Amino acid sequence: MAQKKAFLLRLPPDLWEEINRWSKDDLRSVNAQIEYLLRDAARRRRRTKDDQPDEPARDHGDQE
Repeated sequence: MAQKKAFLLRLPPDLWEEINRWSKDDLRSVNAQIEYLLRDAARRRRRTKDDQPDEPARDHGDQE
């Protein structure tokens, strides 16, 4: 099994409570729930990027 990277994550109490309730509903620990959510978001992002045609990079600066 690959090593997992440990890091500190600070969450506002209300967000932690919401994730805690959600994790209990899904029978996961809070840590496992956060990992699940991050993996799902990464998978969705990859799929969205793969579905989009190649476009030139956009400049997110001020537009005139």
